[in-house]
Amino acid sequence: MSDTDSGRASLGKKLCFAKDRMTLLLLLYNVFMAKEKSVYVCQACGGESSRWEGRCSVCGEWNSLVEETRQNSKFQNPNSKNKKVIPVNLNQVKSFTNSRISSGIGEVDRVLGGGFVPGQVVLLAGEPGIGKSTLLLQIASKMASVLYIAGEESPEQIKVRAERLGINQNAISILQETSVDEVILNLKPLATEQILNLIIVDSIQTLTTEDLTGTAGSIGQVRECAFRLSEYAKANHVPMILVGHVTKEGAIAGPKVLEHLVDTVLYMEGDGNHLFRILRTTKNRFGPVSEVGVFSMGDGGLCEVANPSDLFLSERLKNVPGSAVTIVMEGSRPMALEVQALTSKTSFGFPKRTTSGFSLNRLNLLCAVLSKRAGINLWDQDVFVNVAGGVTISEPSADLAVCLAIASCIKNIALDPKTAVFGEVGLSGEIRKVSRIPDRIKEARKMGFGRMVNGEGFRSLSEAVTKTLVKNDQ
Repeated sequence: MSDTDSGRASLGKKLCFAKDRMTLLLLLYNVFMAKEKSVYVCQACGGESSRWEGRCSVCGEWNSLVEETRQNSKFQNPNSKNKKVIPVNLNQVKSFTNSRISSGIGEVDRVLGGGFVPGQVVLLAGEPGIGKSTLLLQIASKMASVLYIAGEESPEQIKVRAERLGINQNAISILQETSVDEVILNLKPLATEQILNLIIVDSIQTLTTEDLTGTAGSIGQVRECAFRLSEYAKANHVPMILVGHVTKEGAIAGPKVLEHLVDTVLYMEGDGNHLFRILRTTKNRFGPVSEVGVFSMGDGGLCEVANPSDLFLSERLKNVPGSAVTIVMEGSRPMALEVQALTSKTSFGFPKRTTSGFSLNRLNLLCAVLSKRAGINLWDQDVFVNVAGGVTISEPSADLAVCLAIASCIKNIALDPKTAVFGEVGLSGEIRKVSRIPDRIKEARKMGFGRMVNGEGFRSLSEAVTKTLVKNDQ
């Protein structure tokens, strides 16, 4: 007799000896429903399907079905106990101000808002090879007790990196596991003893749960594993860092599903051709947003940069046409950056626009304003703009610096090396004031810039070009 026939015979005996109707219904439910641990839910309309389909049968949306667990899953939420919930007055809630845990690295504490908060879940994202694992090991070496959950690398590989960095390894424990259910089972005794200061998961894309049929890295697996780990961290008041790789489309694990589940999102940015790394916060429930930490990559790992402006301007050539220094705000920190521009006669009928570290659409807009409002003809010129140091500028305060750098290259007249430029340029050619001007001026004067070109002293782009780019200033 085959296994299938034997199973059918056993089921038949159970159904025959069922004493009442309720027992019969329970047997049928266990047979036909117990194996359905997951369901595919449309993220557009909420429609459900028992299997994955390319198109939702309810709303017709393509590629919107994501696997989710059913309620009969064996996973038990640590917070789902039968207890009475009583409202608490906000004045009686304890503040996290005095209970933050320092990471031991000043630049990391800056972007976190002063350190880790108990139960805080941090998502550290970035392209592969940017330095995330290196930074995590350096943080772990500064903490009292850290559990490092290794899903991508073996303990031997982590050991080699730690020895290369020359860090303290006594407080770091390694758990090599890819099942999130096993990870939580191993974490429960540690939470009872309260001996953990930090949990690191490297990376969330490698974890899976048996309640879902998807492979590691799929949307359903990533979201469910992150949710379960987040629930554990908050229930036991242990800070946790989840590592998420950025895909080719610039998203974390495909859609940015993890950003809604965590408390803080940190992006590590940088160019592989440069030694600078920028740690930027885009979401923070326990501190300010848009703060940045600056590091330099060396043989001993990531080193903090106390004065980024001095570092980014260290290799600047003075009295060179096409160069302008601007002051940008990264969170609460002002930084001096060099904007470089180069123009050349186009070889085709359509001029080329290329940028590095600056928005291409914004450059096209500024070129049109320069041609229409300032009399700088660029219709037959290829324009190239670069932000030195591999930094990306996102705020509009660098508009005026880009325009003056382009005009400087066209006229072959260098800006005064002691001039700092910042201001937003409008379509009418006006120079608009930007935020936190006193902080920008203070940073510029600290770096030795005595002349300021901004919206307070110049009203239009034409006036700034005429009065700034004169041969007597060379």
